[in-house]
Amino acid sequence: MILVTGGTGLVGSHLLLELVKSGDKVRAIHRKNSDLYAVKKVFSYYIPADEIDFLFSKIEWREADLNDIPALTEAFTGITSVYHCAALISFDTSDEKALRKINIEGTANIVNLCIAFKIEKLCYISSIATMDISLGEKFVTENFTWNQEKYHNEYAISKHGAEIEVWRGTQEGVPAIILNPGVILGPGCWNKGSGQLFKKIDKGLNYHFPKTTGFVGVQDLVNIAITLMGSNLQNEQYIVVAENLSFTEVLELVAESIQKPSPKNPLKPWMVFIGWIYQSMANFLFGSKKLISREDYNLLFKHSFYSSEKLKSQFSLKYTPIREVILETGKIFRKEH
Repeated sequence: MILVTGGTGLVGSHLLLELVKSGDKVRAIHRKNSDLYAVKKVFSYYIPADEIDFLFSKIEWREADLNDIPALTEAFTGITSVYHCAALISFDTSDEKALRKINIEGTANIVNLCIAFKIEKLCYISSIATMDISLGEKFVTENFTWNQEKYHNEYAISKHGAEIEVWRGTQEGVPAIILNPGVILGPGCWNKGSGQLFKKIDKGLNYHFPKTTGFVGVQDLVNIAITLMGSNLQNEQYIVVAENLSFTEVLELVAESIQKPSPKNPLKPWMVFIGWIYQSMANFLFGSKKLISREDYNLLFKHSFYSSEKLKSQFSLKYTPIREVILETGKIFRKEH
């Protein structure tokens, strides 16, 4: 039986659909207040209405927090392989403790149970946020070294710590694959992650920014994860990026996909800096949330390019063009909103 963590998230819900469609026996863990209906909603994007309940019923759901060892232990009974998709994604500086508790300690718990239950293979969905560019290189590759002297936000630090836990597991007998996707695009989860791009454009976003980074469609990521888990490869790490694009380009595509005006005004560094000052003052005077650090605002104007050549060289795969992913996602967003 296969265990999926983070089953109600963007990646987890798409992964569950593909697994149950293939006839795999699947168990998924969810938090107490998570929305299982959201998973059915994702299913409805891809399969006929009369098949949704049938396929959804094939999932064995277990309520378990990543730091609830007794509940996790019960969830691991009878499991042979694990897809660890659950994570806290936040760039709010006040979430430092929660990021480390969920992403690092939670992953350590998953790894420890994989060791205890002699799991055949573990797939960990990480992020390109953990990767630094090597000196003299134009593209970030899997042959990187974490630079401790370089600034990393708390999310990146927590995902890096989680990767260390997975590598520890490989040293203790658990074969593993680590995937480092770029910004994951796809329908569902409109209130978090990349889904917020569609909501912000829909409400009328005025500013765009030039930052370049890697992007990938959620279905491509899921298919790659399943392919690698079914292969003989183990203890390997792969960047999963379809294209390197600027957020200016992506926001224009999102606007086109939902038939709304695209942001016309370029965001300037001084604007973000002033915003940071006001935010810091509000945090000091009124205790309001501080959503960006002084160092983070520079990242909005940074260009990072990622190479997927390692994955492409080992598998004959073609990524779905990001334009196609966004237009299809936008079509679904329009139907729901």
